Formats: sequence, C-alpha cells, structure tokens
Amino acid sequence: MRALIDTNVLIDYINQREPHYSDALKIVDACDKSLFDGCIAAHSVPDIYYILRKSHTPAERREALRIICKIFEVESIDKGKLLDALADESFTDFEDCLQSLCAADFHADYIVTRNPKDFEQSAIPTLTPDEFSRRFLDTISTTFEE
Repeated sequence: MRALIDTNVLIDYINQREPHYSDALKIVDACDKSLFDGCIAAHSVPDIYYILRKSHTPAERREALRIICKIFEVESIDKGKLLDALADESFTDFEDCLQSLCAADFHADYIVTRNPKDFEQSAIPTLTPDEFSRRFLDTISTTFEE
C-alpha cells in the first residue's frame, strides 16, 4: 500500500486538531511502523512551516517537520511538475494539482485528505483519513492482535 498524505492531515497531526487528530495519529504511526509506504509532497513542508507560525515557535516547527520528513518519503517538485500543474486547468487549486502529480510519481494507491472534492480531477483516488484507517489500518491492527 502506498499513499500520499495531504498537508491538512499532517497539520491535524502536528496541531492535535480535534476531531481529526486520532485518525491523523493512526496514519503517521502506521507509516512510522512501515505498515504502508507513505509520502508527502515537498511543497507541504514550507506550507506547514508557514501555517504553524501562529501556534508554534520556529524551533517547534522545525522539529515537527524533521520528524515528518523522517517518517515519510518526500516526493520532489521539479520544473516538469510545475509546468504540468500550470498547464492543467482541470484543477481549480494549483497546490492540489501538485499534490496529485506527486502522488502519481510516487505510484500512490491513494491520496489521503480531508478534502476529497479538491482531487476530483486526480487520476489517483482519494480517501479521507477515517476511510483510510477503517479500510487498511484497523484491519492491520486486528490482524496483529490475533
């Protein structure tokens, strides 16, 4: 199983945002335990750093992102992806298009996001964190308990 984790899920994890934190924690923990191959898009790192500026010190943001980068693979953004995203008018949001392109290059089975509507044009199917947890992670944890 391979999945790209969208920025909003990572922010839920770092900020322990309820009611989304428990699913985000399951996903990060499962990737950390190598229960699936997870990646993030490289541009998520500066986006998260910026978004967390009001709630975390620079040192806290750097540490949180170091941990995320150790747990997940990071799919790069290059000139080709930027040009492809700029040319793709089917996405209303440029950043979501980049996420989708990163997921495709990672050969992700799913994009895990709280905003599946943003990825309706993506070739990669989406699951919410709750759906991903129920479909894949709850089954794995049940199997390990037996």
